[in-house]
Amino acid sequence: MKTKNILVTMAVGASMAISAQAAENNLVIQTKKVGAPIADTQYGIFFEDINYAADGGLYAEMVMNRSFEFSNPLAGWEVSGKVTVLNDGPFDRNPHYVRLAPAGHAHKHTMIENTGFFGIGVKKGAEYRFSVWARCPEGGKAKIWVDLVDNATMGEDQKIGNAGIDVEGKEWKKYTVTVKADETHEAAHLRVWGDHGNTIDLEHVSLFPKDTWKGRENGMRKDLAQALNDLKPGVFRFPGGCIVEGTDLESRYQWKNSVGPVENRPINENRWHYTFTHRYYPNYYQSYGLGFFEYFQLCEDFGCEPLPVISCGLSCQFQNEISDEKNCHVAIEDLGPYIQDALDLVEFANGSVDTKWGKVRAEMGHPEPFNLKYLGVGNEQWDYDDAHGGENPAFTARLKKFNDALRKAWP
Repeated sequence: MKTKNILVTMAVGASMAISAQAAENNLVIQTKKVGAPIADTQYGIFFEDINYAADGGLYAEMVMNRSFEFSNPLAGWEVSGKVTVLNDGPFDRNPHYVRLAPAGHAHKHTMIENTGFFGIGVKKGAEYRFSVWARCPEGGKAKIWVDLVDNATMGEDQKIGNAGIDVEGKEWKKYTVTVKADETHEAAHLRVWGDHGNTIDLEHVSLFPKDTWKGRENGMRKDLAQALNDLKPGVFRFPGGCIVEGTDLESRYQWKNSVGPVENRPINENRWHYTFTHRYYPNYYQSYGLGFFEYFQLCEDFGCEPLPVISCGLSCQFQNEISDEKNCHVAIEDLGPYIQDALDLVEFANGSVDTKWGKVRAEMGHPEPFNLKYLGVGNEQWDYDDAHGGENPAFTARLKKFNDALRKAWP
């Protein structure tokens, strides 16, 4: 069929005085002709680690507060028997762990039980990888039992999956076992029973579905990652918006804490944890299990450009006056460490394995560079006029310093 031109007649008549002989203008719209190309990077995914989007969402870890590092170390856990929280564990940035001692009676048992993120969803016949760092502090051997349970059942046995682990020796070791679910349950719990006759220490208690995206051990939920992949994004922006800034500098997102061995990535208090008096979000932390390495991996999986966002030294400007440099903003002359974080991030993504941060990437299993091309500096930042804290621009002056340093180091 021939392409038809659409003629749009525009009557020019601004007033009654316009002459009837005014010129006629024709606008031609060619619906079958390709116009200006749209770059792939003009659309994509803006991922923000809030509302359980990462922990409890895309990140497939099913245990909440797995390393007992929340401000309440037993948040997310119910306990019975003799359970003690200690803080001299094997991971310096996650030092807390629990000690399960015998309850002191043949018919009393020591146990910890995790409630997950609004419960632990399991499917009948599916397999789940339980792992834990454990030791027997007094030496010898001990056994722990791992149960998936339905607390609401009216049946005699609450277990809907079960496995045992033998722990031996005073040294910390990682133990792994597979637990198969006998039933489908939307809100199961995870129970770990201590040994009846020996004390045992547990750290980094973890449960993942074995069938994760790409089969990775520290992986993503397969269904959610597939849904993101199906969007065919051109760009993936992470780790978010306001969490990059933080309410204050302490709660800003720090990418260096999100790489390296997952057991030793310190948690971060989520920027929205207790911001509001009308809506409190308990147990709202970032485990950093989904960190910058995993974000870069996802971008590679999706075939899109990564767009990491880093702090420019300004906390949320909506919440903080620009004049409050001490607690919430870094003075422009003190931006050095923040700029270095940006330079190191490029090195982590693109540097050779002989560089400091390129080596970290390689040790995590990716010696090849991620080919980072784009970097976001700051989030929802703006400049201030005289009425809002001074004459000097708050953001653009900082951006120039980042830009100059990045262009020089990575032209």
